[in-house]
Amino acid sequence: MNTVSALKDNFRLTEIQKKALSKMGINTIEDLLYHFPTRYGDTSQVSYIENLSKGSESVVFGTISGLKTSKAFIKKIPMSEAVVEDETGKIKLVWFNQPYIAKMMREGALVRIEGKVTERKGELYMSNPKIEMINQLPNAVGDSLFGKAEGDEHSMYPVYPESKGVTSYWMYHTIQKIFSAGVLDSIPDPIPEDILKKYSLPGIKTAFIWIHAPKNESDALSARKRFAFQEIFFIQLEKQKEKKLWAKKSSFNIQTSEKDIIDFVKRFPFEATGSQLEAIKSITSDFRRGHPMSRLLEGDVGSGKTAVAATTIYVVTKARPNGKDYGNLQTAYMVPTEILAKQHYENFISYFRHLPIKIGLITGSECKIFPSKSDPTKPTKISKTQLLKWVSNGEVPILIGTHALIQKTVTFKHLAFVVIDEQHRFGTLQRQKLTTKNDMLPHLLSMTATPIPRTLALTIYGDLDITVLDQMPHGRLPIITKIVMPTDRTKTYEEIRAELKDGRQLYVICPRINEPDPTKELAVLAKSVTLEAERLKKEVFKEYTIDILHSKMTPAEKELVMEKFSSGKTKILVATSVVEVGVNVPNATMIIVEGAERFGLSQLHQLRGRVIRSNHQAYCYVIPESNGPKTKDRLKALTTAKNGFELAEFDLQQRGAGELYGRKQWGISDLAMEAIKNIKMVEASRAEALRLVDEDVEFKKYPLIQYYFKKQTEKIHFE
Repeated sequence: MNTVSALKDNFRLTEIQKKALSKMGINTIEDLLYHFPTRYGDTSQVSYIENLSKGSESVVFGTISGLKTSKAFIKKIPMSEAVVEDETGKIKLVWFNQPYIAKMMREGALVRIEGKVTERKGELYMSNPKIEMINQLPNAVGDSLFGKAEGDEHSMYPVYPESKGVTSYWMYHTIQKIFSAGVLDSIPDPIPEDILKKYSLPGIKTAFIWIHAPKNESDALSARKRFAFQEIFFIQLEKQKEKKLWAKKSSFNIQTSEKDIIDFVKRFPFEATGSQLEAIKSITSDFRRGHPMSRLLEGDVGSGKTAVAATTIYVVTKARPNGKDYGNLQTAYMVPTEILAKQHYENFISYFRHLPIKIGLITGSECKIFPSKSDPTKPTKISKTQLLKWVSNGEVPILIGTHALIQKTVTFKHLAFVVIDEQHRFGTLQRQKLTTKNDMLPHLLSMTATPIPRTLALTIYGDLDITVLDQMPHGRLPIITKIVMPTDRTKTYEEIRAELKDGRQLYVICPRINEPDPTKELAVLAKSVTLEAERLKKEVFKEYTIDILHSKMTPAEKELVMEKFSSGKTKILVATSVVEVGVNVPNATMIIVEGAERFGLSQLHQLRGRVIRSNHQAYCYVIPESNGPKTKDRLKALTTAKNGFELAEFDLQQRGAGELYGRKQWGISDLAMEAIKNIKMVEASRAEALRLVDEDVEFKKYPLIQYYFKKQTEKIHFE
């Protein structure tokens, strides 16, 4: 047995277990070793049934019986019922909306039950407890199935992320067998010894034992700190290496005229802010360095990122290809959705219509060119073949599109500038496909309206220079945000009706598209777009046109809905958070967010940014499903934070980066995400990565780093 050998070759696995492990990305011995516990339990929680009391969080062991499915008396909700019994007594178990549990369990099986004890009509029961089948009962209360640590009155036991068929208990015992087989003796440590000593981090063998079978909390904490440092350190190594190699490459040297920039900016229908002018200055000075720019432009929704991009694109378009006195350098502008691509296309036509240049649009469903031969004031649809021909021979200086831009068939003659809007929606590989389309590397500007905490920016975007737009356009009124308890809806609807009468429009955001199937596992019982639109039409805003928008609609359907809303034909748009990115309807000055606690504060901030698109007063009504103190405190930050960055920092500390950004978005484990709260750890890992990259960008002195680095960069996708 070694770290790279497959689990299925060393352990007997059922088909359900194989499927569950594969779904969790656990295929080898090493994968399982790196599947860390989310928390640790204490066996002092284990109770005899006769000692249970109302309100206690308890763990009981016993035999299960009386398994059956039924329906709740009042709401007819499907549920499972059972009884668990130990030598001191029995207690009823109920699982609402989970009828499958009764079918999964076996009569007379030994089980471990964990949950809260509730009381109804004088009878104690456990509602929706966690359940797992086990092979043996503990010897006595206070002993654990996980064993007792020597010298400890109570033993800590790890609780792992599970999947159907693979329990936390199974993971613990499988890892213990791996330890017994001596696998840890042959694991090399990828972190150099001098770094381990400098930051008092345990070696890899000790860290694995301490994280999976800690004797005390400080051991567990020390191991978690080590693995978090390891992950952040390797991300930093990759980013710093990328930055150093990028800086050695050559790019277009684009000279700029300050007068040209001033003249172009004057054409905007608004006065540029100081931070916009500073951003333009930073980008244009990067253009003159001769090696490719790699910059991230961060700014709240409505802070004017597109105007900065348009100005810098103008500078590029004015420049000639090297050694020529004719033709234009080219820009590719990539956005995540078709709606946004078309919106930007229309904006860019208005920015550049005074210049004798062609602007192209490419999406999955159509291609366009401006100006049209028949009407020079408008764009026209053309074939993809024709557009690609003009792009490849350099006739189209500006091409706007979705990820259709990175197809192999799209080739440029003089691609000098790549702009990526909503950077976090595209992975590194997608960015690379776009920035390596020519021998000469283009300058790269990434833009995002997602407020990113400083520690996360230093980690994820370690290879990019960062510019922040921290001013809103002149004359823009601050949005009024109100936290509305579900009981106060009527008053809120009357306020909204008054604004609708004045000609304004409203967004209503719901967490779901359709009503959930209550028989399905872990169905999220939250407001849905379809039912909420019906309810509002029937009961609240009968006199107004209401439409819906969500991610399962086709691009053509979405476009039609947005066209009707933009033109004012539709007064109320009920949608999922699909409207979060870029949609611009200046007359929509109100937004309701239902089930607000289901969204991160940064996402709520972006959603309300949809209605700060004009100089009319904007309103955001945030309606949570619960009115608990924790929810109220979190949402209150929306009304007090000065900007999105302040909110992002608050959310990071309160809610945890795992929920704020998540494994899917960045490809980073929850453990490392938690560590990102710690600025000292981030700065230490960054400093060590910079030192090693400066010494040797290929890490020839550190073969273990090379090996681990190769493996990790294959896993981490940064999407």
